[in-house]
Amino acid sequence: MSDAVAIVLAAGKGTRMKSDLPKVLHEVCGQSMVEHVFDAVRGAGVTRIICVIGHKADLMRERLGQHSDVEFVLQEEQNGTGHAVQMAAPPLEGYEGPVLVLAGDTPLLRAESLKGLLDELTSNQAVSVVGSAVTDNNQGLGRIVRDTDGAFTSIVEEKDATEEQRAIKEINTGCYAFDAKSLFESLAEVKPLNTQGEYYLTDCPEILLKQGKKSLAAAKLDIDEAMGVNTQDQLAAVADVINARAAS
Repeated sequence: MSDAVAIVLAAGKGTRMKSDLPKVLHEVCGQSMVEHVFDAVRGAGVTRIICVIGHKADLMRERLGQHSDVEFVLQEEQNGTGHAVQMAAPPLEGYEGPVLVLAGDTPLLRAESLKGLLDELTSNQAVSVVGSAVTDNNQGLGRIVRDTDGAFTSIVEEKDATEEQRAIKEINTGCYAFDAKSLFESLAEVKPLNTQGEYYLTDCPEILLKQGKKSLAAAKLDIDEAMGVNTQDQLAAVADVINARAAS
């Protein structure tokens, strides 16, 4: 899908990595985490990548500048995932195609899963698709809430979930496909009504539903792909998965 764009969120510092290096530049199996994400995006047929950077932005540009299909936008203050995506609005002005929104610290993403999200978006004429996974290991993860007919209604974070919702095994992987115009229109409606005072991208699918637009969740990923890296131990666990994939 060569007309699709990917926005990769890579502005964070990653203090739990116990390193001054930007988190997404930590290497796993020979290349940085964020470059694994770039590879998955390209494998899904995307030819334009917008990378949102912040911490040590000059170093990010220096280390990743050889990627001719990657453009950089700066998020000077980290005010949440929604705010990060808004930084990509200027270079995408006038663009109305599909957009993948991904985290730069998820090096286990597969190209076929991302292509599945884009296919789900276009084939259903939807404006957003939340990439979900089904797992028993749902602790700490946002739950996908559906109505009695199985239609997606919202993402509920664990701290806000009822006991019944905490039992849900379908979780949000943090990977999304959006119609670009609808994405930025919904971001304009996001309010920082949380304890962190941040703008959450997870609010956008529900906002779009309330506008009467088709917003879906699709279990196109496995739980490994949702594994974000925040510590050196998690980085080692990712390396084990990559090596196991290569050996299979």
